[in-house]
Amino acid sequence: MNAPSDLLATLGLCEHPLRNELDQEFHARPFERLEPPCLISHLALLSGAGAEAIERDHAQITRLCIHYGVTPPAPGAVHLSVDCGLFRLKWERHSEFSAYTFIRPVEQGEEWFAAPPITLPPATWRSGLDGKLLVATHLALRHEPDPPVTTEALHTLFSVSNLSGGLVADGVAMVWSDFRTHSDGFTRILALDQGLRPTQAGRLVQRLLNIETYRLMAMLAFPLARQVGSKITRIENRLADLTGRMNQNAGLEQDHALLAELSALAADVERITASTTYRFGASRAYYDLVGRRIAELREQRMSGVQTLQEFTDRRLAPAMRTVATVRERQDSLSARIARAANLLRTRVDVALEQQNRDLLRSMDRRADLQLRLQETVEGLSVVVLSYYLVGLVSYAVKALSKLGLPLNPDLVAGLAIPVVFAVVGLGMRRLRRNLTHHS
Repeated sequence: MNAPSDLLATLGLCEHPLRNELDQEFHARPFERLEPPCLISHLALLSGAGAEAIERDHAQITRLCIHYGVTPPAPGAVHLSVDCGLFRLKWERHSEFSAYTFIRPVEQGEEWFAAPPITLPPATWRSGLDGKLLVATHLALRHEPDPPVTTEALHTLFSVSNLSGGLVADGVAMVWSDFRTHSDGFTRILALDQGLRPTQAGRLVQRLLNIETYRLMAMLAFPLARQVGSKITRIENRLADLTGRMNQNAGLEQDHALLAELSALAADVERITASTTYRFGASRAYYDLVGRRIAELREQRMSGVQTLQEFTDRRLAPAMRTVATVRERQDSLSARIARAANLLRTRVDVALEQQNRDLLRSMDRRADLQLRLQETVEGLSVVVLSYYLVGLVSYAVKALSKLGLPLNPDLVAGLAIPVVFAVVGLGMRRLRRNLTHHS
C-alpha cells in the first residue's frame, strides 16, 4: 500500500504548501491526561508580541529541558508538554503572553495546596522567565473524599464572601474558587473528582485555567478604558463648545480657526484610538473565550455558593460593558468630529466661492471700465493725430504756394480734415484688430 504522499504523486495532485501546517494546528496544544490526586501551578506572563519575545520564551524552555535532560521544543514551536521527572511541564506561547503549567502528583491525604510544583524548577530558571506576571494560580485536583470537603475546610481555603463553585462535567466533578490572590501571591481552585476519566480531568483543568487566565487578560483593558474615558469626556466637552461657536457665523477667518481646532481634536481622537484598538479588541476576544469555557463546563448549581457563571456575570461583565461603552464613545466621537469638520469645511467652501464670485464681478467691472477708457483714449488719439496731420498738410500746401502753385492753404487744410480723420480712424481700427488677433 502506498503512503499518502506517494498516492498524491501517483494521482498527479499538487499539494498546498500550508496543508500540513494547517492540519497540525488543529491537533496542537492537546489536553493533558491527568490522574488525581495532583497539584498544578499555572503562570501567565506578558512578554509582548513579536518574534523576539517568542524566541526568548523558546530559549528559556530549552534551558529547562536541557537541565532535566529531556527533548527541547523544535525550532519555531510555540507549545510543549514534557515530563521532567518530579513534575510535568506544559508550555504554551500565545499572541502576547506565555503560559507555564507545572503538574506534580500528590500523596493521599496530603494537605490541599502544600508544596506547589512551581517550587520544583531551579530558582535561577524561574527568575529568568521573561515578561510581567499577570496570572498565578494553584489548582488542586483530588479524589472524593481525600480529605472530605467540608464547609469548614472550604472556609479555611477560600474567602467565604467570594466563594464560587458548582457541579461540572455533567455532575462528575465539583469545583470551588474565590478568584482572590492569597498570601502566597496565587489564586486557588479546588476540583473534586467524582468519576472523571483522565482525558476528562485534563479538559476540565485546562478549561478552569483558561477561565482564570482569560478573565485577567480581558480585564487589562478596564484601567485603560477608565483612563481613556476621562479624555473622551474632555474632548466631547470641547467639541460641544466648538459646535456652539459654529452657529455664531462670525466670518471666514473665524471658521478657519474653528476648522483648525476641529482638526486638532480629530488628531487627538485618532491617537487615542491607535493606542487602544488592539487592547480593546483583545479584551473582547478574551471575554468571549471566558464565556465559552464556562459554557463548556456544563455547570450546575450547588447549594450555598454562587456559580462560576454568576461570578463572571457580576464582576467581569460590568467591566467589559465599560470597555465596550468607551470603545463606542470613541468611535462615535470620531464620527461626530468628522461630521462637524465636513459641515464647517462646506461652509468655508461656500464662503470662498462667494468671495470668488464677487472678485470675478469686480474684475469684470474693471475690465469694462478699462475698455471704455481705452476707447476714449483711442478717440482722443484719433483727434490728436488728425490735428497734427492736418497741420502738416497745411504746412506743405503753404510751402507749395510759395513756390508759385495756385493753392489756398486754408481751403486745402479744411478739405483734408475729413480725409485725415477717416485714414487715422481706419488705421487705429486695423491696429486694434491686429493686436486682438495676436493676443
